[in-house]
Amino acid sequence: MSQFSRSLDVYQGFNFKKDKQSRVGFITSMKVGTKELEADLTTIADPEQPTKKLKVVSVLNHFLWDTGATDAMYFSGQISTKNQQALSLLVLNDLTSIAVEFEYTLYQYDPLEKKYFKSSFHAKKLMGLVEKSGDDLKLAVEDDPSSEVKSPQNFTFQIGITPQSQEQQVTLAVATQMKVEKKWGSKSN
Repeated sequence: MSQFSRSLDVYQGFNFKKDKQSRVGFITSMKVGTKELEADLTTIADPEQPTKKLKVVSVLNHFLWDTGATDAMYFSGQISTKNQQALSLLVLNDLTSIAVEFEYTLYQYDPLEKKYFKSSFHAKKLMGLVEKSGDDLKLAVEDDPSSEVKSPQNFTFQIGITPQSQEQQVTLAVATQMKVEKKWGSKSN
């Protein structure tokens, strides 16, 4: 099975420069259990339309998916102080619901077309569960602020998300016109 892994440039995500062609990615919405995280990072440029601003929950530094329908997706990124506090409280409490609803987009630069394109995205909100390893949930939040980008203050978080029992579609792309649809999740009988 193939792997779709992307190291992403946090600095470029927060401070987009048209002449720099590094990969970037964002979580644009996320609900963990009953807690809706706020899309409160609001000065983020859309790589496809740099004059347009995005509101995001997280500027990502890494994404990993082994591309199997039942494989977990792993995200690592930077979140605001408000979302860091909300997730820290969830980690300390017993999560009664580990359901996750989320949306994300990864971008990379196509040197032949000379423009950014979406390299991983989906049409509908994805439905998953916080991944468990034994009794431990794959959800972690740093207590100390990140030093890579100092303003706005932000914190590193990581989450592993397995799919819920329903078929969902994720698009992966390696160039502007080179895309493949992959299933994430499968219906239970």
